[in-house]
Amino acid sequence: MREKTEPDYFSKVYKDRSGVKEMAKVFNYDLWGKRETKYKFLEEVKFRDVEWIELQPTQPNYFFAPKNFDLATEYNQGFNVDDIFLVKSTGVVTHRDHFVMDFDFEVLRKRIEDFRSLNITNQEISNIYNLKDTRDWNLELRRKSLATNKNWEKYFTVCLYRPFDSRFYYHHQDVVEYPRQEVMQNMTQFSNLSLIVCRQQKSIGFQHCYVTDLIGEGNNISIHSRERSYHFPLYIYPNVENEQINLFLDKNPNFSPEFLTAIKEKLGYTPTPEKIFYYAYAIFHSPTYRQRYAEFLKIDFPRLPLTRNNKLFNNLATQGEQLVALHLLKSDQFHQLITTYEGEGDNQVTQVIYNDQLQRVNINPQKYFANIPKQIWEFKIGGYQVLEKWLKDRKKSDRALSDEDIIHYQKIVIALQQTLTIMTEIDQLIPSFPIE
Repeated sequence: MREKTEPDYFSKVYKDRSGVKEMAKVFNYDLWGKRETKYKFLEEVKFRDVEWIELQPTQPNYFFAPKNFDLATEYNQGFNVDDIFLVKSTGVVTHRDHFVMDFDFEVLRKRIEDFRSLNITNQEISNIYNLKDTRDWNLELRRKSLATNKNWEKYFTVCLYRPFDSRFYYHHQDVVEYPRQEVMQNMTQFSNLSLIVCRQQKSIGFQHCYVTDLIGEGNNISIHSRERSYHFPLYIYPNVENEQINLFLDKNPNFSPEFLTAIKEKLGYTPTPEKIFYYAYAIFHSPTYRQRYAEFLKIDFPRLPLTRNNKLFNNLATQGEQLVALHLLKSDQFHQLITTYEGEGDNQVTQVIYNDQLQRVNINPQKYFANIPKQIWEFKIGGYQVLEKWLKDRKKSDRALSDEDIIHYQKIVIALQQTLTIMTEIDQLIPSFPIE
């Protein structure tokens, strides 16, 4: 119990006779080290001897830790991504990835066929495929439902699972707990783009921005819960069940009227939706933007600063378009590979070991990819070290690399190298921050 002679460091929130509440005082002290060191500190140091830092928590977040918000006014002039796009959601949450996704289409199809076959008992399906009832999903009811669906085959598609890593996927509510259909229905059968960012970060260091033209899984740029992927489609397609829909005419940009008004006031005209998307993608890949606004990017969706400079807007949109093409692996930069795949033996991924001196990554003791610089190997998108994650997922699945996989991996290396180059060029285009 605290001694009466101690200073009143933490005054309680109290209510006086007028009914007005006074804010409590909030103090902070950081203690770094191992658990044993922290225990020893708490045992030996008196409360009043700690060098507390008094904080001034402000709305809306009232942080209980020191924050540098000197650039808040400047940063807040930008548009929050959540206010730019009308329709958005987190990515798909299946609660059974192991069942509804696979590298092999025929393997996935067999699972769904078994699931629909009522000649196989519920217990057998549960045991074979490790499927359990949850609060919102009942195995027996869902099997009966899908068994009566005559159009069941049309729900096979492809899903972005991790950066540069897509899987065959069965997108139906009978097997997927949270299909996020309000967003994903615009990505299943139409030409579209979707911006992927997170709302919060586990630590400072914004690299949580990606793009897809596929349905997207909820952890596709990070596994951490606070870094869950949010998807913002460029276009919204009405009447998606209508087979007569015109893919070119029956679509609407997914931008809010307030945002379109703001960008028109800045530039004097409204750019195409694609140009706006590419411009945003470039800004979010600016190293200076990421560093300058790091404190803000950690706690909420990124904000997009708008420019009055039409030349700057178009130049940045050009860079953003190149980035999008690279990240979708649709760029013309992939004709000339910059890495080699060498060694004797098979292509089974049994280890993932990078040698920074030799600049190569071994997938087993004999086979390796060569000519991979350290900065490319360490490049992250969201919470994933891209080149390492891609291989480790195949090691976990006990897979051998196909010829197509080998080329795909080498293309990822090119995409990451070119991304670093373009990020530098983006910063060179922007005269200064705040953007004018």
